[in-house]
Amino acid sequence: MNLGWWWRLFAGALAGFLFFHGFAATETAPNYSFMYDATSASTLSYYDYIIVGGGTAGCPLAATLSQNATVLLLERGGSPYGNPNITKMASFGAALSDLSQSSPSQRFISEDGVINARARVLGGGSCINAGFYTRASDEYIKQAGWDGRLVKESYQWMEKSVAFEPSLGQWQSAVRDGLLLAGVMPSNGFTYDHIYGTKVGGTIFDQQGNRHTAADLLEYANPSGLTVFLHASVHKILFAIKGKRRPKAHGVVFRDTTGAKHKAYLKQGSKNEIIVSAGALGSPQLLMLSGVGPAQHLKSHDITVVLDHPLVGQGMSDNPMNAVFIPSPLPVEVSLIQVVGITHFGSYIEAASGENFAGGASSSPAVEYMNNLDETTFRGGFILEKVMGPISTGHLELRTRNPNDNPSVTFNYFKDPQDLQRCVQGIQTIEKIIESKAFFRFRYEFLSWPILLNMTANAPLNLLPKHYNPSMPLEVFCKDTVMTIWHYHGGCQVGKVVDLDYKVLGVDALRVIDGSTFNDSPGTNPQATVHGCEDIE
Repeated sequence: MNLGWWWRLFAGALAGFLFFHGFAATETAPNYSFMYDATSASTLSYYDYIIVGGGTAGCPLAATLSQNATVLLLERGGSPYGNPNITKMASFGAALSDLSQSSPSQRFISEDGVINARARVLGGGSCINAGFYTRASDEYIKQAGWDGRLVKESYQWMEKSVAFEPSLGQWQSAVRDGLLLAGVMPSNGFTYDHIYGTKVGGTIFDQQGNRHTAADLLEYANPSGLTVFLHASVHKILFAIKGKRRPKAHGVVFRDTTGAKHKAYLKQGSKNEIIVSAGALGSPQLLMLSGVGPAQHLKSHDITVVLDHPLVGQGMSDNPMNAVFIPSPLPVEVSLIQVVGITHFGSYIEAASGENFAGGASSSPAVEYMNNLDETTFRGGFILEKVMGPISTGHLELRTRNPNDNPSVTFNYFKDPQDLQRCVQGIQTIEKIIESKAFFRFRYEFLSWPILLNMTANAPLNLLPKHYNPSMPLEVFCKDTVMTIWHYHGGCQVGKVVDLDYKVLGVDALRVIDGSTFNDSPGTNPQATVHGCEDIE
């Protein structure tokens, strides 16, 4: 693997926020002179690099490459600027609840019956996630084959630019202390590092509650080298085949909001490439729409096969998340993820509190349910557990040939029994936190643990049939109440669809750089390493 310039470019992009060492901010968001609506695009254009997807990977990639090349960045969504549902922490969740066509979040429902979301905005998942910032573990970095020193250097510069230490309120402090009393030791204080025990992580929200997203990093772009088109829906990658040893990507077809077709091609040059950064759903979907994927599946949609690539869309994973809602007799602060317990058994314990997380519920029935609760009942917070990995995997398939339609995706939550056991142990840890002295004043004494579990199990958290009652084992609770924390990944994995330099196997001049290349979700939250895109995600 090339660990020089390409490492700095691609590993930094995978980290979501490149540190831009030596770059000077040339323009200030949101007044980018290089950002346009796709309706103003010419019918035909040429660039050194074409990047599909202006998310947490695509934005820093575009800024970096624009220093010495001409770059086209195509984003299917709009601008995040001027939308308080994106920019303000107090409005977290509103974007996730917005089901309109202009929403920065596009809802999808997996075949498992879990309601989910994907970003549709410049800045990607960093515009709609809960903002938690924490590094991947040293072991993860080693297994990925990345250069540890360069990764650390990149993280450190990112943290000087876009990561902040949160101010802990009383509720989050009680969760932290409860974790320690529950045995999630030691206390690691505030740190970005992935360390076993309990810690306070970083956030991309500053002290004024303003969100700092990947779109802000376009300030470091060379304005004369970059063109960004918004509301540009890429329909396919174009390949040159005639006279070639193997297919070579050389252009894309995209449409604007009027439906007008535009073509952009790569200029002549051995290093010129198309880079797909469309996310864990969008990247394998676009490869398939372009004729790179399982041949029989493509033929069933009348797509001309460019390359039979059976592993495109395989290895889809979503870290299952289960939570317990705890009403509080005392007012609690509005907080997103700040504290995390990193356990040895493979579950991460996190929490959020206050009235704003209602909008972040992963389904519109859940939002409606919460909005109908009176203020006193609703006061409180969630303590959640997320299964690391996970081990269970599924697959993605096309539903239609329209790139704006969601593909069909199956994650197979808890298919592997180890994932289920990790959930059970995570829920048991949450019980210890709630029953601890540290958390005592933030719970009603008459609301026993079985009642709290039953309250959560009866909420419309997903579209799955309900089986759980307090006499049943926690395995049933985990399966019945499974949700997403928007950390899904896979579909274009390293060693299966792309090589160690993220080049698509079997074709030339085409790379994939985003969470679709991951085999596991990095760290407790992938924000610093992907996102939120992942990330979210």
